[in-house]
Amino acid sequence: MAVSTPFQCLTLSLLILPPLFLATYFLAQFPHAPEVSFIHPSLASLPRSSKTWEIYSEDFYDGGAYIKLPFGTVRYWLIGPENGKKIVLIHGLSVPAMIWRDVAPALASNGFRVLLYDLYGRGYSDAPQMTYDAPLYATQLALLMQHIKWEKTLVAGVSMGGGIAAAFNSYFPHLVDGKIALIASAGLIESSDMSRTSKFMSSPLVQTVTSSSPFRVVRLQSAHLPGYNAALASSLRDGPIRGLSSAFKEMGASNHDVLLIWGTADNTVPYKYAAQMQSLVPQSELITIQGGGHDLTVSHSETISVALVRFFQQNKK
Repeated sequence: MAVSTPFQCLTLSLLILPPLFLATYFLAQFPHAPEVSFIHPSLASLPRSSKTWEIYSEDFYDGGAYIKLPFGTVRYWLIGPENGKKIVLIHGLSVPAMIWRDVAPALASNGFRVLLYDLYGRGYSDAPQMTYDAPLYATQLALLMQHIKWEKTLVAGVSMGGGIAAAFNSYFPHLVDGKIALIASAGLIESSDMSRTSKFMSSPLVQTVTSSSPFRVVRLQSAHLPGYNAALASSLRDGPIRGLSSAFKEMGASNHDVLLIWGTADNTVPYKYAAQMQSLVPQSELITIQGGGHDLTVSHSETISVALVRFFQQNKK
């Protein structure tokens, strides 16, 4: 029977212990996936007798469904012919997907296959208790596209949705089908404008008739959804509202066609940012709406619809 000598034990220890220590070290240092401490419910948690269901039901558009993603359940809709050109519409900070209520059907009737969805913390999508930054929003869309088996899509974003579109193009350029439309887009707002912009972006009633249903739902979300106000606050602090100049430069360096639409009376993301964005995206086309505010998809829905149909239907430059 073989007997282990002290020398053999020492040799064995020298062979085993260093890899064990290294493995322990790297496992301790390896970053863990972010944990969600709590997920706040969406409008779906409210009783059907709630005023919200009357203004913005979960079947506001046809073709609605839910998908469970890592940071909560997301509501989305697919409208228009299944074989049409694919386009995703990204809403802004406070009003959920209903902000596209007049534009989305116009695109669908012109042959587009339209994807709409509620961002985390808005409408019928859950509100994870976490940081609402550009990676969160961009990944939400990428996972949604994976679920519906879309390999590429045309992209249109309004307000903060424009910032999300820029971040999405930066993180997942292979998912963008060559054209991006940005309407009153956030993403470049300077610190000197943040106070005013925060006020307007979190209170869209300032620029819109208070009886308009897309903006009545803002008050209802704020009153009934615990995660809504936190989502807005984090988005204003950490989200794709500002600091995206590098993402827009990447867009400018790409071969994408880009359309900018801006109102001269926008008090939320002032018209001056149109010129700044054009300097970063030199191939972009700018449509100026004289006297238009920030709520262009509501106040000038026909103009927006015509512009988007033309832009997305025309051959790529």
